[in-house]
Amino acid sequence: MPEASGWLLLRGSVPAWLLLPSLVLMAVCSPHTGTVAAGTSCAPRCYCSESEGKTVRCSHLHLTHVPAGIPNDTHRLYLDYNQLASVPTDAFLSLPLLRELDLSHNDLSILEPGAFRGLGPSLKFLDLSSNSLATLNPDAFEGLTARSNLTGNPWHCDCTLQSVLPRLDLEPVSLTGIVCHSAEPADTGAEGQALLLTQDLDLCVVMKKTTDVAMLVTMFGWFSMVISYLVYYVRGNQEDARRHLEYLKSLPGLPKSEESSTISTVV
Repeated sequence: MPEASGWLLLRGSVPAWLLLPSLVLMAVCSPHTGTVAAGTSCAPRCYCSESEGKTVRCSHLHLTHVPAGIPNDTHRLYLDYNQLASVPTDAFLSLPLLRELDLSHNDLSILEPGAFRGLGPSLKFLDLSSNSLATLNPDAFEGLTARSNLTGNPWHCDCTLQSVLPRLDLEPVSLTGIVCHSAEPADTGAEGQALLLTQDLDLCVVMKKTTDVAMLVTMFGWFSMVISYLVYYVRGNQEDARRHLEYLKSLPGLPKSEESSTISTVV
């Protein structure tokens, strides 16, 4: 009888052993657990894979901000086809191994200073194509050497943009894909043209002329001040000399020869 009861107990415990691996896996992967096993974490709603380094795909999720919880050992991050309007400062500072960042097909119009801080040594490719970027803040690309794709944005071509672009390592497609939707000055003929392929286009010429005029005005102002001071100084000395002569003439009993000598000395 004891043998039979032991056999029944063993038979009843078999399903529990079979379910044990599944229960452990559910406990590890559940987002409600307090800890997450190393190598299994992923940002909420995103898909992670381990092919040639960790890849995190957060595409087509209607995201309005960079999601939290991206593993710090991520090599490739895809945030394309979302609704991101800006990239805040230090948005990817916790991703020191990131090699590829895809931010294409969003609504990005602002890249805050230090937006890509910390990615300089590792990032090799940055995709900012098909967004709403009209200009670039050079401080957003602090230390960044990644090859960038900037095509398909409504660029406002001015001196600032023309000065920033040569500092970036651009994809060859950007040579023809950075097209001016508007330009300043408006009469330069840059509108509708590929900025990097338009020869002899200097959008900083107005700023240079303005700077030259400002320098001339400043110099003229200083020159006028110097002339005014000299005139005031000479007139003041003449007035002092006149009063001194009148004083000498008013002195009684002054010999003519001494008066003449004193007047000559004063003059």
